[in-house]
Amino acid sequence: MPLSPSSSPLMLSAPSSLLGSLSQPSVSLFPRVISSQKLSASHRRLLKLLVGRAAGLIASFSRDGHSAVCQALEESSDGELEATRVEGMPKGDAFFFLHLMEERGVRADCSTYASLLDNCLNSGSLVYAKRIHGKILKLGFDRETRLCNRLIDAYLAFGEFVDAVSMFDDMAHRTVASWNTMIMRFSQRKEHRQVLALFARMMRECRDPNPVAFANALRACNGNNRYWPLVQQIHAKIIRYGFRGDFLVGNPLIDLYAKNGYVDLARLVFEELYSKDNVSWVAMVSGFSQNGLGAEALHLYSQMHRSGIVPTPYVLSSVLSACTKTDHFEHGKQIHAQVIKQGFSSETFVGNALVTLYSRCGSLRMAEEIFSEMPNHDGVTYNTLISGHAQNGNSESAIEIFKEMQLSGFKPDSVTIASLLTACASIGDIRKGKQLHSYVFKTGLSSEYIIEGSLLDLYVKCAAIETAHEFFNTTDRENVVLWNVMLVAYGQMGNLRKSFDLFYQMQVEGVQPNQYTYPSILRTCTYVGALDLGEQIHTLTIKTGFELNVYVSSVLIDMYSKCGQLKSARAILERLTEKDVVSWTAMIAGYAQHELYVEALRTFEEMQIHGIRPDNIGLASAISACAGIKAIEQGLQIHAQACISGYSTDISVGNALINLYARCGRIEEAYSALETVEVKDEISWNGLISGLAQSGHCEEALKVFLQMDREGVKASSFTFGSAVSASANMADIKQGKQIHARIIKTGFDSEIEVSNALVSLYAKCGSIEDAKMGFFGMSGRNEVSWNAMITGYSQHGCGREALKLFEKMKQEDLKPNGVTFIGVLAACSHVGLVNEGLDYFKSMDAEHGIVPRPEHYACVVDILGRAGQLDRAREFIEEMPIAPDAMVWRTLLSACTVHKNMEIGELAAQHLLELEPHDSATYVLLSNLYAVAGKWNQRDQVRQMMKDRRVKKEPGRSWIGVKNEVHAFFVGDRLHPLADMIYEFLKDLNERAVEIGYRQDRYYLLHDIEQERKDPTACIHSEKLAVAFGLLSLSPEVPLQVFKNLRVCNDCHIWMKYVSRISGRAIILRDAYRFHHFEGGNCSCADYW
Repeated sequence: MPLSPSSSPLMLSAPSSLLGSLSQPSVSLFPRVISSQKLSASHRRLLKLLVGRAAGLIASFSRDGHSAVCQALEESSDGELEATRVEGMPKGDAFFFLHLMEERGVRADCSTYASLLDNCLNSGSLVYAKRIHGKILKLGFDRETRLCNRLIDAYLAFGEFVDAVSMFDDMAHRTVASWNTMIMRFSQRKEHRQVLALFARMMRECRDPNPVAFANALRACNGNNRYWPLVQQIHAKIIRYGFRGDFLVGNPLIDLYAKNGYVDLARLVFEELYSKDNVSWVAMVSGFSQNGLGAEALHLYSQMHRSGIVPTPYVLSSVLSACTKTDHFEHGKQIHAQVIKQGFSSETFVGNALVTLYSRCGSLRMAEEIFSEMPNHDGVTYNTLISGHAQNGNSESAIEIFKEMQLSGFKPDSVTIASLLTACASIGDIRKGKQLHSYVFKTGLSSEYIIEGSLLDLYVKCAAIETAHEFFNTTDRENVVLWNVMLVAYGQMGNLRKSFDLFYQMQVEGVQPNQYTYPSILRTCTYVGALDLGEQIHTLTIKTGFELNVYVSSVLIDMYSKCGQLKSARAILERLTEKDVVSWTAMIAGYAQHELYVEALRTFEEMQIHGIRPDNIGLASAISACAGIKAIEQGLQIHAQACISGYSTDISVGNALINLYARCGRIEEAYSALETVEVKDEISWNGLISGLAQSGHCEEALKVFLQMDREGVKASSFTFGSAVSASANMADIKQGKQIHARIIKTGFDSEIEVSNALVSLYAKCGSIEDAKMGFFGMSGRNEVSWNAMITGYSQHGCGREALKLFEKMKQEDLKPNGVTFIGVLAACSHVGLVNEGLDYFKSMDAEHGIVPRPEHYACVVDILGRAGQLDRAREFIEEMPIAPDAMVWRTLLSACTVHKNMEIGELAAQHLLELEPHDSATYVLLSNLYAVAGKWNQRDQVRQMMKDRRVKKEPGRSWIGVKNEVHAFFVGDRLHPLADMIYEFLKDLNERAVEIGYRQDRYYLLHDIEQERKDPTACIHSEKLAVAFGLLSLSPEVPLQVFKNLRVCNDCHIWMKYVSRISGRAIILRDAYRFHHFEGGNCSCADYW
């Protein structure tokens, strides 16, 4: 027997109100006596054919009556019936048939109960559904997925969510239909949290989700920014499961992306749809319009019209809003005609859009005509027309409409007047603004806070600061908003004294600052660099309880970051209980500005973990951080994120991308990013030039510099500095001097950034005297200036001069930084000052608070290694507080090669091969180590390892400038037009050098000895070829300047000393590490290199 409502376990959790509203079944629905009724012959034959299909018989109740069906059953010989479907039957008859089946001993199967549940759902009978549930439990059918799905659907439809969830959780096998039913029903109740929780479970447990589930999950994300990260995750899964072209998921995606400003991504989703319905078009057109993309909205609207989609009043209103720019005015008039044709003119919001269209495009007469024809007006209608006249310079007309508004019974409020004043302020019409001021004064509205604020804003924006202050003195001085407006006004002028006087007076008069007061004065402190005063304001925020206000804290973080106090900035961020995108972005930008790129990227990731999506400034700062450490993979990910977020065309993001790709050597991508920026500014070009120069593409950087000039873009001091740096990196003194001449001509030679670049230029091009002249001729110097000169001295082997300059820098009260100490430590290394170098290293943290970085540790290893103190160098590495990187181990291996220390050298090589298994320098150094030790088998094994791992040695390349042309040479180069003459001359030089004592150092030659026997010239290093060519081509009074991309080997270093003695010529060689000045058989490095 079926369970009664009181005994059913499912009924215990049902609300009593719902139970009470359901009527109990009538006893008359279960007749015990069946009246006779004739069946047609065809129906009788059909029943005989359908023996075993009970559901078909049940369905016959609704057509022929249940007694007739019973008669057919009595004539049936088959005892077992299998039901397939129940439809169109009253609930009582359905149960009657089930009762009849039980009396006849006919077994009802799952299909029978599924049909009965469908019948209960269609008839709205919760009681019978629960009775059927009881029978299903009794018969053990509760593991049948079909029945579970129907029971869940029935409970959800009847509002029995507790029973539905319980049933769902107990299911042995959940199908896609099970999940979709649950998600859809919760979605209809706007239980968004539950929808997303169910969807997450479905993704974990269900292998084959369908578009319906994704669509419901997306709709649950609408209107709540907390769920925004989930939208992107759901979109990724949609693509993964192959649903990207289905409009069921596409429509909610378009709506979500457009509403959140990600128009590019919304458009991409729209274009990928296999088919589009009316909702698709409406969502995309509205999205364009809402985001100010009028042209795109119009284009899509035309496409929609051609596709036969009938626009709604809402779409027409959105498109009309997109036509308010003059360029689209004609389109707006065409749409107006369509509005009239479709009879939507009477809609107030459509009429308001039309008034806005014509008024903003200067057709005030037409705007007034539409206004007069509108059956109904509201406050927006009048405000729109008033604003239109005001923005078109018709203040008098605006005031007349304002009067009409009053006569029509619409009482203007402060918002109405404020909007009119704001319109005057936006067009800088102080005369009309004063007329309005007079009007509000006469009508007594001037005392309204919003009116006072708008009037004060009018005078400030019209640059009438004295009038603004006079008006301020007449206002309600207790209104903190007015004080804030004045503080902002003086802050924009950079008048710190006035700002603080006003702030002090505010406190004297007892006006309590609010969350906007402190940021106003703090921004002024930041602008003028007054950190001490900013700290005082910070103290006040703590006392008044505003420090943890997210808006105030964001400005504090920005101030401390820009003033270099990053620890203080971070401490404020950590104390915030609720961090917003502004506070996170201020911290990220601060790290990036101070070259703490890893910290910037960590903070960027941390922000997103907290559910905050980055804005354009945050994305630009993160991309700049990637550029700083050349993290191209992470930069690509953030670029993709910018595209998804709709910020790909933002100029700040675009400029950061240009610099990222340029600095990472992705030249094509850098140019593509430049083209993406619609309005290129000085920063766009500078980012490309500096990035290319920093990535070693200096020739390309100089080409861009010339292109920028041809396109009429005015170069700034930063532009010239970047171009000079590119010339310095190329060691192109001629190009550098030409740019120097332009700098003098344009008057930028007094700019400290440009002067610093010029010092580096001459130092890197071998002219240390010109570098000194530039440095000591500067009117003002900063840390970069001193660093450039100290580094220049160090690279030229003038170690003691570098150290003297460092001591003088400290006397000037300039604080050294990490770059300074790299130059100082390198100077100690190049002249063998071991103890002095170690003392300088210790002073970094102890005296200057600078935490040593890997490059500083590498310098100390170099100092000890050059001095032959290899055991001490190894101990120093083992005691490092940070993990030694490849640079540290490579420095040690290089020293071991020079001093022939196999044990420590192999240890260093082992670490290097683990850290950088594909770096050719490690194999070359290790091979040389074995060679100098006479371990030829091990040397050959290293060479074989290189081949097996497909590691190729970077080819040595040297170049020399002769008669305004650069000549480059490779090892054993035969491509030069004068190759035969060069080799013949080189042979003579070698013979003469041997005569006075030169002996080739063969240990450092990584080549095949057999090959050398066949062709002795095949392994001649490039710097020897360059020197020989220079001696042949340059007049005796001109010194030779040769540049090499790798470190000069010991043999070439010895050879050049002999050649300088034989030829009587000065030879300057710049390798990858330093300058060598050879003259009279000696080198400036004193063989300590």
